[in-house]
Amino acid sequence: MTKFVSLSSGSSGNCVYIEHQGVHVLVDCGFSGKRIEDLISDIGESPSDIDAIFLTHEHTDHVKGAGILSRRYDIPIFANAGTWKGFIPYAGRIDEKNIKIFKSNNFINFKNMDILPIDIYHDAKEPVGYVFYLNNKKITCLTDTGFIDDRMLYEIKGSDIYYFEANHDLNALKMGPYPFNTKKRIMSKFGHLSNDQAADYLSDILTGEDEYVFLAHLSNTNNTPELSQYTVENALLNCGFDLKEKIKLRVCPRYKPTEVVELK
Repeated sequence: MTKFVSLSSGSSGNCVYIEHQGVHVLVDCGFSGKRIEDLISDIGESPSDIDAIFLTHEHTDHVKGAGILSRRYDIPIFANAGTWKGFIPYAGRIDEKNIKIFKSNNFINFKNMDILPIDIYHDAKEPVGYVFYLNNKKITCLTDTGFIDDRMLYEIKGSDIYYFEANHDLNALKMGPYPFNTKKRIMSKFGHLSNDQAADYLSDILTGEDEYVFLAHLSNTNNTPELSQYTVENALLNCGFDLKEKIKLRVCPRYKPTEVVELK
């Protein structure tokens, strides 16, 4: 049995829970330790059962509670050298045995999971997305990238679950309150994907055969769940995808878990 839950997702904080045959991991810990404990408890699981934390990059909405949870429950933290360098100022004291450094674009074999961290495009030191190979199931966690190249598309295609960035509506961002430089950063190759970009990429990689899509990391200022879902849904429908039976499209809530998806 494989389980997937977005515990919480947005520009305020991000955390994903994945369980596979008794192994429990988190991707990112962008809230306080207490908040993440509560979110894990909300889905009927225990923080003490977490076997590892995998960090995508060092921005605080992805790492805030990682050090606390590592100390509290003796959890190893996996990140590449660049992310560790950026994370250290926020980490606090981490037991040496729990500092796990990997090389991007090389498989990590952790217990019964094969995990591929792939380079992405973001204004962080060495950001990655993750592709989890779990027996015959595949889960992609890909947020905080302003661009997806052919290499990335190749690696993520064929996933059963896509946790996928749809950060902003472009018009809302352009007309919104952010300073020009911030808008420019978000729209850049090293910023964030818009709803329309997410829709275009998903149209290319989806097969239309029983896939889950979770739109993630929505901006609270330049997007809404309704707008994100509407934009992506319409694009996929126009491409002929069956969103009633074959594609399950969801938007990740900002402050609470999604449904628990079980893959058998």
